[in-house]
Amino acid sequence: MTDSGPQSAIVIGAGLGGLASAMRLGAKGYHVTVLDRLDLPGGRGSSITQGGHRFDLGPTIVTVPQGLRDLWAACGRDFDRDVTLKPMEPFYEIRWPDGSSFTMRDDAQAMEAEVARLSPGDLKGYHKFLADAEARYWFGFEDLGRRPMNKLWDLIKVLPKFAWYRADRSVYAHAARRFRDERLRFAFSFHPLFIGGDPFRVTSMYALVSHLEKAFGVHYAMGGVQAIAKAMAGVIRDQGGMVRMGAEVDEILVRDGRAAGVRLQDGTEIAADIVVSNADAGHTYTRLLRNRPKRRWSDAKLRRTRWSMGLYVWYFGTRGTRDKWRDVGHHSIVVGPRYREHIKDIFIRGKLADDMSLYVHRPSVTDPSVAPDGDDTFYVLSPVPHLGHNNGVDWKTEAEPYRQKMLKMLEDRLLPGLSDHISESLTFTPETFRDRYLSPLGAGFSIEPRILQSAWFRPHNVSEELPGLYLAGAGTHPGAGVPGVIGTAEVLGQLVPDATHVAQLPMAAE
Repeated sequence: MTDSGPQSAIVIGAGLGGLASAMRLGAKGYHVTVLDRLDLPGGRGSSITQGGHRFDLGPTIVTVPQGLRDLWAACGRDFDRDVTLKPMEPFYEIRWPDGSSFTMRDDAQAMEAEVARLSPGDLKGYHKFLADAEARYWFGFEDLGRRPMNKLWDLIKVLPKFAWYRADRSVYAHAARRFRDERLRFAFSFHPLFIGGDPFRVTSMYALVSHLEKAFGVHYAMGGVQAIAKAMAGVIRDQGGMVRMGAEVDEILVRDGRAAGVRLQDGTEIAADIVVSNADAGHTYTRLLRNRPKRRWSDAKLRRTRWSMGLYVWYFGTRGTRDKWRDVGHHSIVVGPRYREHIKDIFIRGKLADDMSLYVHRPSVTDPSVAPDGDDTFYVLSPVPHLGHNNGVDWKTEAEPYRQKMLKMLEDRLLPGLSDHISESLTFTPETFRDRYLSPLGAGFSIEPRILQSAWFRPHNVSEELPGLYLAGAGTHPGAGVPGVIGTAEVLGQLVPDATHVAQLPMAAE
């Protein structure tokens, strides 16, 4: 640790959680260096440009803009000067195999009409579900999600509220108590999939997502989430920090029993007063701290941990289709014939099923910059098993047949004649997530957010294993998703003292 001059911090990983952490630390007076192995900032929120198409690789929407505005304000900046958000209306459309559909909207009366159109008898249950979602939002998001949960007492004192809100009940089970129509049960329970959770097993606290949509809307960042990441990197540089791409960290250095910097893959060592890891928590403990014994997050413990599902993502461009498929908006969800059993195939059985459900992102209807004039850019995502199941999928042989099944489903259900217009194509499998993002088991969203893997039970934002080490990103509290990873930096900011008090950094939490 240095005795004079600016206190230094290294942030491992330029994902949104790492960039947000660097901004928070810069605002506290640290001289921050962000290190990342990729070529662009953003991590899973970065992009690839191919044949004139910009493919946003990960998150596609912003659901809680205030979290980003608060982050910018903490740095003395105005988010809306740096990034343009466009509200989505409608938010998205869900299509079922029987030809029925449900459009999620911003307008309250329009939403009531949508529910009544599918199942008039479920209107009362819908209003109850929204009330449930709002109550869980204030407790789970604004309270627990915005403060540290690294001490056991933090958990014990909120257990009565967990019981009151029936946190032991799954999101689907909660939706089933409010809706009789199976389609509405799906529409109000599938959201945990976007943070890596099994809707039949993750806590009903995640019903709060419905209130997030209602209260804040759904937004698209012009230029994609990549534009947010680039703006974050710009703030860090304006603070005097550095964002260094193409630099992979191999190990966290330890000196006098605390984090003291990092060693890069090329052998370069960089000293720092504190280290923040935005790498996956599993990678942080198994690889970056491989030469240090762990008390809690041992290799054996991480092998017993339940990880989120994997993702198969097909990015493709189409030629001359901007005015084609006029009924297909910015966001569509094409539902397969099974729900519960398909989820079991993905999370429990580890089986690559013949059927699938798809999330389809068509940003070119909102942001023409993503594609050449008159063309379209698409991103289609299917949840699949991660790489850790006993009967693991051989993606070297299965990737192309799976894409062909996806193509057929899209042509049959959403984009007729698609195969005649494809001009660019790129696919990511769980193996890509493992190799590109160093994600354990190729999991799409790190540790699955089950109730005993959330809050205090997740890896803590202040490391339990090494003083001077902090964690941000999807694998720590409060969790995955853009609001979640931005929230990890807010929590971390409460735990890291101002740079002038760095000598008083707390020891690892018990």
